[in-house]
Amino acid sequence: MSRIRRTTFRIDFDIGARLGPGKAQLLEKIAEHGSIRSAGASFGMSYRRAWLLADEINRMFTEPSIATRHGGKSGGGAELTEFGKELLSRYRRMEEAMLKAAHDDLEWLSGHIEPAFQPLGQKEDG
Repeated sequence: MSRIRRTTFRIDFDIGARLGPGKAQLLEKIAEHGSIRSAGASFGMSYRRAWLLADEINRMFTEPSIATRHGGKSGGGAELTEFGKELLSRYRRMEEAMLKAAHDDLEWLSGHIEPAFQPLGQKEDG
């Protein structure tokens, strides 16, 4: 039985930009909901935080990943550009490959976790 709660894949670029699970999830939710506000709300993220991350994603690369439509009578919206779809697809493919490659080592680590270990500053019940 694995004792690992989660393993994440994050890319830290030399320019200071990062692409990780939060931005990938935001891209997925924008594609699903058609709105930055709804995408963020679907996993407990404030509109401001979602908008700032979407803006950062668009500025990180040579092409935008998210296209927005301004509000009005019919309201605004957002969708992934072709580049954004490709970015998300490639990120998920790299993430899957990393997890597959690390599987045996993660299982080994999991088998050596001390069951009684408590991180500093945490009570035993939680």
